[in-house]
Amino acid sequence: MSYNVVMKAARAISEYLDYLAIEQNRSKKTIANYNHYLTRLLDYAGDITVKDINSDLVRKWRLWLHELGSDRSDELSKSTQNYHLIALRNFLKFCHKRDIEALSPDQIELAHVKRSQVTFLDSDELKQLLKQPNTNEIAGIRDRAILELLFSSGLRVSELVNLDIAHINLERREFMVRGKGQKDRPIFVSQESADWLKIYLDKRTDNLPALFISYSGRHQTATTGNYRRLTPRSIQRMIARYALLAGITKHVSPHTMRHSFATDLLMNGADLRSVQEMLGHSNIATTQIYTHITDPHLKSVHERFHAKNN
Repeated sequence: MSYNVVMKAARAISEYLDYLAIEQNRSKKTIANYNHYLTRLLDYAGDITVKDINSDLVRKWRLWLHELGSDRSDELSKSTQNYHLIALRNFLKFCHKRDIEALSPDQIELAHVKRSQVTFLDSDELKQLLKQPNTNEIAGIRDRAILELLFSSGLRVSELVNLDIAHINLERREFMVRGKGQKDRPIFVSQESADWLKIYLDKRTDNLPALFISYSGRHQTATTGNYRRLTPRSIQRMIARYALLAGITKHVSPHTMRHSFATDLLMNGADLRSVQEMLGHSNIATTQIYTHITDPHLKSVHERFHAKNN
């Protein structure tokens, strides 16, 4: 392909989506999201070339997105608008690699988004939450194992529900998981978590591969083959129910457990880069959402241990 090729945006976007699937091995969900965001650019701009995507068009498109709205609001949130811009920026990077004449990706600036408050459980709240499952029943043992594993590992709920028994190693207390962007990372499990997983697996009388399965006939499960694997939604409901029983007033979700895992590590001296790797964040900036939590802790350490000139 020669330098500075002028190409229709629709064709270039199609080639970019193929590139994500074949060369980048991105998930179907990611590709569908990028297709959705970039199609919205074509919905606004029409039958244009990549060269036509200039700073003025991007500015007008951003205004259009701002007023577009969703089924929950009259306007798209700043975060959702940024997803569109990130998709465009990555698409423009692809165009430059393929020598397609295009706007510099550096010209795409994201909207400033107020950093959301991270919710995490303190040690007392965590203890109360872990006490709630009825461990006289296998479903309660399963739930206790889920809570322990989420806090011990920092797994995303989507990663947790896709685990099979064959994936985990309770002797070594570690295993690999494939997270966002089809990236593998090691998961480490506490002894407490491993013990509860062993109790749960010892109680199982089936030969099903899924690590966490349903013991009810409700529609909150997804059928895969001849067994039913718990869904993210079913685990969200379970955790919310136990939080209510524990008297925890804040909203508690599987991601709260992930936040609690990261916060616990940082409060006990782990460095940010290590936490980034254990969470599977591709960018350190994502992990930095926790720094405002640990800052007060660092201040108290400074006040307690720094030499005073008295």
